[in-house]
Amino acid sequence: MTITPEILAQLKEKLLEEKVRIQSELERIGKPTTQAGDYSTNFNEIGKDEDENASEVEEYTDNLAIETNLEKQLKEILEALEKINTGTYGKCDVCGIDIPVERLLAYPAAKTCTNC
Repeated sequence: MTITPEILAQLKEKLLEEKVRIQSELERIGKPTTQAGDYSTNFNEIGKDEDENASEVEEYTDNLAIETNLEKQLKEILEALEKINTGTYGKCDVCGIDIPVERLLAYPAAKTCTNC
């Protein structure tokens, strides 16, 4: 199956919706930096006691891991949207063949075919 204009529009809409969701989640745990798609994790001060400090560090560490994962997903989405705009969407970054439409429907930001 090839990517029809209708399927491409559907994939672009999925990517845009996911972009908004991820950016919202990133803004909940951090703040944007001057670099597009990059966020700085918030460090919430809970109190002055050692127990409270441990909680602060644990929360920060958890949020940092989440932020890193979300930033990676956002980067992949932005790259997929750029490929749609330049007409190179749906091609495997490794071997250059068409990525199966089924794969793109399951994961619109896919960069590689199922073989690579």
